[in-house]
Amino acid sequence: MGTERFDILVRGELPPIIVEEFVGFDVVRTGSGSTHLLGTVPDQARLVGLLELLHGFDVEIESVTHVPGRDD
Repeated sequence: MGTERFDILVRGELPPIIVEEFVGFDVVRTGSGSTHLLGTVPDQARLVGLLELLHGFDVEIESVTHVPGRDD
């Protein structure tokens, strides 16, 4: 896996300490009480690390979606 784009949907709002770890991600709060984290990760290890960070803060992950680019 090279650099790829993902949309991580989580329940609720995220505290600044977590948002700071998502450098380069767009953080979009929805009206339904969820937050989208949309951005690129350089490799699978970074993606897993971000998901583990969310888990460690007891953030409920609703979905993780690969966002295809032009070459996918």
